[in-house]
Amino acid sequence: MRTIDLKRLNFHHLHYFWVVAKDGNLTRAAQQLHISQSALSSQIRHLEDQLGHALFDREGRALRITEVGHVVLGYADGIFNLGRELISSVSGGEGQASQQLRIGAVATLSRNFLENFLRPVFEETQLLLVLESASLEELLERMRVHKLDLILSNRPVVPDVQHSWRCKRIARQPVCLVGPPMKRNSKFHFPRDLPNVKLLLPGRSSDIRTQFELLCEDLAVAVRPYAEVDDMAMLRLLARDSGGVALVPEVVVQDELKFGGLQKYCELPKVVENFYSTYFRQLTLRKPAAS
Repeated sequence: MRTIDLKRLNFHHLHYFWVVAKDGNLTRAAQQLHISQSALSSQIRHLEDQLGHALFDREGRALRITEVGHVVLGYADGIFNLGRELISSVSGGEGQASQQLRIGAVATLSRNFLENFLRPVFEETQLLLVLESASLEELLERMRVHKLDLILSNRPVVPDVQHSWRCKRIARQPVCLVGPPMKRNSKFHFPRDLPNVKLLLPGRSSDIRTQFELLCEDLAVAVRPYAEVDDMAMLRLLARDSGGVALVPEVVVQDELKFGGLQKYCELPKVVENFYSTYFRQLTLRKPAAS
């Protein structure tokens, strides 16, 4: 395996690669950097020689970033974003928003839970909140290169020796079955009535789906879903508009329950949704980068 001397790594060439990869066009990147296109191509080839890998596949005039190029781009993002933060930190004046909190939330997380959890942050006038949504794996990659301060998820993250982040459970919500308001004096009997309703379930990757199926197995009840939905916001809409009965944490449908659009049929024993925060051992808020 080839050993690369960090002292010989040319960060000037790395910056050129970063600009080209972000823009996707060599000609525009050269104009942005105020150098010739041939000089820019030469600088990137020098970087490829240093790293021992091609960073772009050249298909005619088009450039397609390679798999190794994507890895290098992730590190370059972290390096140059931190550089901008450094400049902003030492040159920022009084009266600006002094801190920035960058939070990533998994795409399947309840929006109601997010809003409830972040409400105190909204009241901090000197804090700039940046909220991003993606899969947990994508968010962990962004945190690894210091592009996020905190991740909120409904799955725990197992720490390992390569990463200095911690994961803590911050909340636990009961899970219930909800559906359209029933007629007066009517009652839903769990689990007897399960086979008689249009059952709306989270996707099979959901922890509460797994818990629910184990509960049904213990009760010797066979269930057949009418729909499987990963996104909690869509599950909430289906529960409200389809006439089905949805398996959701109560927080997901708190407004519909409050105003009578939905009714809680029952709270399920032994089925809960846990919420977790993942962060570096020393959480540091940052000044926003200068625009």
